[in-house]
Amino acid sequence: MFSHIMLGVSDLTRSKTFYDAILATVGVGPGVANNNRFFYRSATGVFAISTPINGEPASHGNGSTTGFAMQSPEQCDAFHAAGVANGGTTCEDPPGYREGPTGKLYLAYLRDPDGNKICGLYRVPKY
Repeated sequence: MFSHIMLGVSDLTRSKTFYDAILATVGVGPGVANNNRFFYRSATGVFAISTPINGEPASHGNGSTTGFAMQSPEQCDAFHAAGVANGGTTCEDPPGYREGPTGKLYLAYLRDPDGNKICGLYRVPKY
């Protein structure tokens, strides 16, 4: 459904350090520079960070969340820990299991250095 997701950031160096660290936990290499942007490519999509091209300040979307697929609860925890260690802040509940209409999930929410809300999500298989 999606080709890519791009988030606006105010400090590319700081944000690249943050996203390099958290995306390394899911096997994605460091961001590749392209003008005032960094692109992170995987077999399932592209994530990017950019200073706003209109010259206005970057801002986060209220009510928006960008979710990253994880392979295990441990990977969610590593993602969250890498984020907090690199300028992010925890938000919502601590990482853990949640029950929802689509089944059991393990979620790890945090905000990046610019306040964008992101989440590591592991869907527990139904047996």
